[in-house]
Amino acid sequence: MLIESHDEEQIIARVAALDIGKAEVVCCIRVPADGDRKKRLQEVSTHTTMTRALTELANHLVDLGVERVVMEATSDYWKPVFYLLEAHGLEPWLVNARDVKHLPGRPKTDVLDSVWLCKVAERQMLRPSFVPPRPIRQLRDLTRYRIDLVGARTAEKNRVEKLLEDACIKLSVVASDIFGVSGREMMAALIAGERDPKVLAQLARSRMRAKIGLLEEAFNGHFDDHHRFLLTRMLGRIDAIDADIAAVDAQIEANLAPFEQAAARLDDIPGVGAVAAAIILAEIGVDMSRFPTAGHLCSWAKFSPGINSSAGKNTGNGSTGHGNRYLARVLGEAAVIAGRTDTFLGARYRRIAKRRGKKRAIVAVGRSILVIVWHLLADEDAVFVDLGVDHFVRHLNPDTKKRNHVRQLEALGYCVTLTPAA
Repeated sequence: MLIESHDEEQIIARVAALDIGKAEVVCCIRVPADGDRKKRLQEVSTHTTMTRALTELANHLVDLGVERVVMEATSDYWKPVFYLLEAHGLEPWLVNARDVKHLPGRPKTDVLDSVWLCKVAERQMLRPSFVPPRPIRQLRDLTRYRIDLVGARTAEKNRVEKLLEDACIKLSVVASDIFGVSGREMMAALIAGERDPKVLAQLARSRMRAKIGLLEEAFNGHFDDHHRFLLTRMLGRIDAIDADIAAVDAQIEANLAPFEQAAARLDDIPGVGAVAAAIILAEIGVDMSRFPTAGHLCSWAKFSPGINSSAGKNTGNGSTGHGNRYLARVLGEAAVIAGRTDTFLGARYRRIAKRRGKKRAIVAVGRSILVIVWHLLADEDAVFVDLGVDHFVRHLNPDTKKRNHVRQLEALGYCVTLTPAA
């Protein structure tokens, strides 16, 4: 049965689209013509990305009564434009460039891009990307910068280890962490000019003193002034990064104060600590109204298998795709940590890892953690309760378990007869 469709009722009356570059913004505005709903008036203009020009553009859009402003996610150039329009009371939408590609064969210019984007937007054929409110954005900047600092520190520590190897100093063979108290004192002594392996080995602390003999062998190298110069620079850089991380941690704690209760609830999840809770909140926010269900959140984060069906057949490998890499990283780390605990998540990780491998177990448990996060943030009264490490045993179908064991024994050549226990 054919159903009549009124397309003009689906069109947004007043809409604007922006093609954003580093230096210029091309704006296309489409509004209804006076007295004729089917005709549209179109205006295309070019503006610089300086604040004054963007303010004039925002005021012009407000005067025209524009209902929605759509822009592509182009590098970081969209951010100042988005924030300024948001401050003027407009409704900016950030959309994925993949959803608004030109049709094949059409010429591509900034003007044509803005016109095409405006026409697609007025017919409501686009979905907005998730842009958190300002407090969450500031927290996100801090947590992401902290991750970058930790990465820079790790890279510098790797350079130190390579430098010691170049000098035939095998400290990393004996010590599990060359940047512990013992390792730092030994490297400080090397910089100060000490070269005697016995003297250096005696700087070991605590459990390291059981390896004095190995340490003496490890320091029997050729550490010279060239290595001393580089090691001094590298250790100084590591100490500076440590200070920066401590300062960023203090600022994260200050920005996290309004969301302290939400962070405390997430901290109860196995594998999720204070730092992980801050990163999760920074990436998804605290308002779950943007994600109607936990499944929507998992799909946005790419922790749900993709669907590719054609001609009644499912194709593809069911991969999740690439989502928010910061969120995926922290969920993966939390899943690995939870896998070492005697909890429901730990038992789930070990069951899946045994059957399908650790990588799939990380994704599955990460998704479970994300579902728990959604429920804790969607309901302020929700409290995390662990199902227990024996949850799968208690809820297992005994007949299925019995049948599987019998089949395994029969496959080994045994004739099985079951007798119930008295």
